[in-house]
Amino acid sequence: MKKSKTLKSLYTITDLKDWRDVDPPIRLGVFGDPVEHSLSPQMQNAALKQCKIDMQYARFHILPNELRSAFDLIRKLNFVGVNLTIPHKIAALEFLDATEENVKRIGAVNVIKVESGKLRGFNTDGRGFARAVREEFSVDLRDMRILVLGAGGAARAIALQCAQENCERLVIANGTFEKGQQLADSLRKFFEGPKVLGPVARLQAIPWEERAFQFQIANVDLVVNATPVGLNRGDPSPIPARLLAPHVMVYDTIYSDKRTPLVSAAIEAGARAANGLSMLLHQGALAFEIWFQREAPLEVMRKALL
Repeated sequence: MKKSKTLKSLYTITDLKDWRDVDPPIRLGVFGDPVEHSLSPQMQNAALKQCKIDMQYARFHILPNELRSAFDLIRKLNFVGVNLTIPHKIAALEFLDATEENVKRIGAVNVIKVESGKLRGFNTDGRGFARAVREEFSVDLRDMRILVLGAGGAARAIALQCAQENCERLVIANGTFEKGQQLADSLRKFFEGPKVLGPVARLQAIPWEERAFQFQIANVDLVVNATPVGLNRGDPSPIPARLLAPHVMVYDTIYSDKRTPLVSAAIEAGARAANGLSMLLHQGALAFEIWFQREAPLEVMRKALL
């Protein structure tokens, strides 16, 4: 029987359990909850086609309690790998057979490669973020004063990248202050050099409060949203426009065809702003290189996202 060429827009755990392949076969995908918004399939499928790799990439709506089963199934179905998005980046760690050093430091994974039935974990978020900031604002993380909103999987990767690239100052703001403090403490060894900033600390966690934001905006160059705030319609901006200022650059890791609430607030305040499309592109290109050990066709992938 000839396999269908039609790729469904969304697959579930039920599909994996009763797998009916297509032509070319699905051997890559993204696991998330929600995942309907993901643009990874159009970007990765364009790359696969360009490189004449006979397989396809699909979206999988996997609930948190289905993750272990989903991993067991992709081993049996000879998948090459998957990307992970909210809420699986941290939970996945306990199911992996091996991880790169970066994953252990971050405590989160966003790329899995299946090799001989073993699951190997990688994290491309930090490197993808650094490349995106360079592309959007023509600056490097080194010497920058950075405020990161969030302390979850993406925030951990971004904060570590900023620290590793020797940023001048790093501030973590999180709804649960203790979680932000833990992330800051885990990075303290990167900031043990001479203090050159006078009254402000090179590394600190702050509470999610207007007064704290107001003070920090005056003392940072780049604000990064690494929370899910802005993913749902009707979400407010994590930082209101009245607190932002023209001197800051704003990077929202959320991508959307419309301006995210934070990007809108930044533009209203006269600041330069970008959404997460460039980070998606660069972390996706890095994932492609992990899976296939060859250079990703970056411009083809970029065009597929436009």
